[in-house]
Amino acid sequence: MRSSTKVSLGLLVTWAISDIEELATMSRTSQQLLARLPDRVPVPGPLRRAGVSPSQFLAVFGMMGAAMGTATVLGIRSEGRSVVFRGALLGFGLHGFGHLAAAAAARQYVSGAVTAPTMVIPFWLWARRELARDGLTDTDRAAVAVAAAGVPMALGMHALAYWLCQPGRTTPRNPPPPADTAPRKSPA
Repeated sequence: MRSSTKVSLGLLVTWAISDIEELATMSRTSQQLLARLPDRVPVPGPLRRAGVSPSQFLAVFGMMGAAMGTATVLGIRSEGRSVVFRGALLGFGLHGFGHLAAAAAARQYVSGAVTAPTMVIPFWLWARRELARDGLTDTDRAAVAVAAAGVPMALGMHALAYWLCQPGRTTPRNPPPPADTAPRKSPA
């Protein structure tokens, strides 16, 4: 198996394992952390009070999974040359440091703080060395731009998931029948 294929598949697998940790812990830790944010930070009240719900996180997981899956396929097809793949790799590695910074700032465990130093960052450093053997980097301008675009993309995914998972957006499982379909009496 080519080195670029291992790196590409490794990105998807490592991301998935990291996000499983987040799925298991996001609701609890986000509720604690969002409640502590200053009022000037624009967070909807229900989200600030309850945190990210499991259904919201699953929606984000699906959207981000599609993005990471796409980056993986592009990485395999291009043998690591795809700017989208290299930017996703850079963004993924740097996001590991974001989890560690959030834990340090909060002075407590935050979602993702276990896999960031044990999987995300070590994988990223290994992947960078592997790509460098083929003369590839994840720090050229184009890859940095893609990684930077990942921040508003991820925030947008969270906003969309929040909107999609609002209680008013769901439909009852067994809605009452429309008024004009009430059972009729049979003529006797």
